[in-house]
Amino acid sequence: MITAQNIHKSFDTLKVLKGIDFEIQKKEFVAIVGASGAGKTTLLQIISTLDRPDEGSVTIDGVNIHTLPSQKQSEFRNQKIGFIFQFHQLLAEFSALENVMMPALIAKQNPKEAEAKARDLMERLNLKKRFSHKPSELSGGEKQRVAVARALINSPSVIFADEPTGNLDSQNRKDLHKLFKLLRDDFDQTIVIVSHDHDIEQVADRTLHIVDGVIQ
Repeated sequence: MITAQNIHKSFDTLKVLKGIDFEIQKKEFVAIVGASGAGKTTLLQIISTLDRPDEGSVTIDGVNIHTLPSQKQSEFRNQKIGFIFQFHQLLAEFSALENVMMPALIAKQNPKEAEAKARDLMERLNLKKRFSHKPSELSGGEKQRVAVARALINSPSVIFADEPTGNLDSQNRKDLHKLFKLLRDDFDQTIVIVSHDHDIEQVADRTLHIVDGVIQ
């Protein structure tokens, strides 16, 4: 599903990634773990199309993503990739249901079909009673599950998550870890999570340890 070859990235004179190579298989749940400053978030941004490497290539589902024109890359990102961020990135003025629907509406899916799918996803994630709630009315764990539902709405090939448990208490962290494993099993998802939380290694299929810009 994902192939990264010889990925290098620098910011001014600081070399952050120093030749990264790996493959991730379809339906695999992979954790990329490392300390703060190790380069894991920079790597995630590059393999998820949010940034470009200085050198190297990334292929997702047979497509060399960094050779695509900007518009095609945006379309690929919307159709093939789901994102989950540490700070949720929910739109405050919209309800939980509307937040989940948003990527489907951007992809110009039928609004009624998008709403039906969003409701189904939210019910499966135990959010049935939160359809009309604004993000400010949700707990931290509920916000993150809304973000998970939003990531799934377009049935992406890959879900990328950046420190998704960073703002959660210990119980919600455990619940979210279990949820990711269920998503892999129930939705046949390929899931890539970057985290400094080593507990994720207990539920991931495989862990890549990044230290000083290289995979150990």
